[in-house]
Amino acid sequence: MSDPHTRTEQLAYSELMDKMLDEEGRRHKAAKIIAVVSHALGRSSLDGLRALDVGCSAGFIADELATAGAQTTGVDIDEPGLVKARERFGGRVEFALARGEALPFDDDSMDVVVFNHIYEHVVDPVVVLADIRRVLSPRGVLYLGIGHRHQVIEPHYRLPFLSWLPQRAADRYMRLAGKGDHYHEHYYSRPELRQWLRDFEVWDYTLPVLADPTAFAGDDLIPAWVGKAPAPVLSAAAPLAPTYIWVASKTSRMPLGPALRVPPRRVVAGV
Repeated sequence: MSDPHTRTEQLAYSELMDKMLDEEGRRHKAAKIIAVVSHALGRSSLDGLRALDVGCSAGFIADELATAGAQTTGVDIDEPGLVKARERFGGRVEFALARGEALPFDDDSMDVVVFNHIYEHVVDPVVVLADIRRVLSPRGVLYLGIGHRHQVIEPHYRLPFLSWLPQRAADRYMRLAGKGDHYHEHYYSRPELRQWLRDFEVWDYTLPVLADPTAFAGDDLIPAWVGKAPAPVLSAAAPLAPTYIWVASKTSRMPLGPALRVPPRRVVAGV
């Protein structure tokens, strides 16, 4: 693993990465997040719940959580993104400049926490996850959209196998490809990710979303033919998925939604 003390914060990330301002794409992501969270909680809406979007940037996902009924707060260190978020959504979402390592909320205060494609950017993901666990309610759930080291195409720079490489080789690859001088993002393997979450109970929703992309609002990216594949085929192909969709809780609990053709699976530490 890389030493977190050698990393720097990615400030003003929305000005570095245009897709953070892609409203249609971000709202599609939000629909998937809400569908997965709703199934895990066994609810048809988020009415009456308190939600937190960690790494909210320009606020599109936070706005969708609020529209779904949750009292929502978004936090980020991306000041330009927060300015945009407050201008558009400040009437229904609270936004705060805050680091994930020191969330300004009481213990056990959040029913839903979203940590979607953020861990690879932060200085120390383990510390951030520990503080998320602190603020998460015992009855709440943490949604994790997480890339992993062995994804074939690195999603930020669209370079094959970039995330597989040691730091110096990745930096050299970035320069040769004309993408920059330094590869900031750091991804980890599935066993490493699960080890970070050893204090959570974790359920894997990756296969349920692949098996029924329409129900889980994943049909913007997942071709319809994928959902028609037999469950054993989907299971065998799961390691090729570029993103894991996990739902975690700090207490033992089963997903409470209706039965699915391909159900979520409990993720075991180290596997």
